[in-house]
Amino acid sequence: MIDLDNQTSLTVDLEALEKIAETLSSKEVELIITDDETIQALNAEHRGKDSATDVLSFPMDAPFTEQSIFGMPLGSIIIAESFVKEKAAEFGHSVQDELSLLFIHGMLHLLGFDHEHDDGEMRAREKELIEQFDLPKSLIVRTIESSD
Repeated sequence: MIDLDNQTSLTVDLEALEKIAETLSSKEVELIITDDETIQALNAEHRGKDSATDVLSFPMDAPFTEQSIFGMPLGSIIIAESFVKEKAAEFGHSVQDELSLLFIHGMLHLLGFDHEHDDGEMRAREKELIEQFDLPKSLIVRTIESSD
């Protein structure tokens, strides 16, 4: 289900991430954990933002016919190791919890959610998943609660 390419020394509880992935999709997902330089280059190339970021999602671009999607992966999620460690320390939770939060965020983007353009649907779904998996509040949930 998750094809992990861990390019860092970050310890990953793949089983915990698999449970999250299986809740959202039966399709395979590529997960890459990388450094700031790599994620910054990808962010600049694909989003025009020349800075490192915490997570990027790249849905599989394929014509969506019944035959073409059979067996096709959902897409790729790239997470920056430094953001995982920094945010876990900043908010006082585990590295695995922060990794899980970013993974959820990336999965929702792969599934077509977009918090920059929706009416709160992604925030609501993310909050449900955070509660379901007993995770600490993520940035997107903390942001919405601080504006209430």
